[in-house]
Amino acid sequence: MCALFVGFAAATSMHVTAYGAGLAIASGAITSGLGYCIWYAVLPSLGATRAAIVQLSVPVIAALGGIALLHEPLHRHVVVGGSVILGGLALALWRPLAPSVAQRGDAKKPPHSTAR
Repeated sequence: MCALFVGFAAATSMHVTAYGAGLAIASGAITSGLGYCIWYAVLPSLGATRAAIVQLSVPVIAALGGIALLHEPLHRHVVVGGSVILGGLALALWRPLAPSVAQRGDAKKPPHSTAR
């Protein structure tokens, strides 16, 4: 991968310094390391199915990060796509509420009257 980058930089006459490359590598290593630490700290409380579903939110998080940190414009297709993704996640994670006792028919019945 590094050889590919160096070849691309040489072919396009990009100016790459050792300091800049070191900062890029450190930035990637730190952010990836923190991301993995957070993910694996939260993972046991999610369970396998929920973790797989929650991981599908990464494109929305990346788009929001681009908008917030890189000042990328917010286009309609980003809003629509993000809404579809989050809607699908909500449907996949949604659990219907347990029916109330009265709806199940388990409600306590009044005690039988002994008077005749």
